Amino acid sequence: MFGTVATIGGVLDWRFHRNPLNMKIPQKERDAEAKALGLGGLPMFILMWFAMVNTSPQYFLIPIIVVLIYTVVAISYDEFVFHIKRCKRIENIYHRMLVFGNGIAWLAWFHFIYCK
Repeated sequence: MFGTVATIGGVLDWRFHRNPLNMKIPQKERDAEAKALGLGGLPMFILMWFAMVNTSPQYFLIPIIVVLIYTVVAISYDEFVFHIKRCKRIENIYHRMLVFGNGIAWLAWFHFIYCK
């Protein structure tokens, strides 16, 4: 359910920025978001998937925590450097849907893998 909320928030934010009347995203911000997704989100998904299908998921615990820390730092950098001052209320709602939805979905997945 929370993954769906995050996906909807991400799509709405993407559509918001596709409208030429709304602010364009600067290249530095695009780079920060690409690093958060490419070096955080994608490796996290792969590690979590391997942990889920492996009979010994504890071997993936440390790498998952390391990638989690990097991802949180990268997302916080993006939010506090680029978004905190310039975003209007509606865009902040989209970001909160995306960030908190993903965070809660990750916690549920983590619980499924390690607390069965």
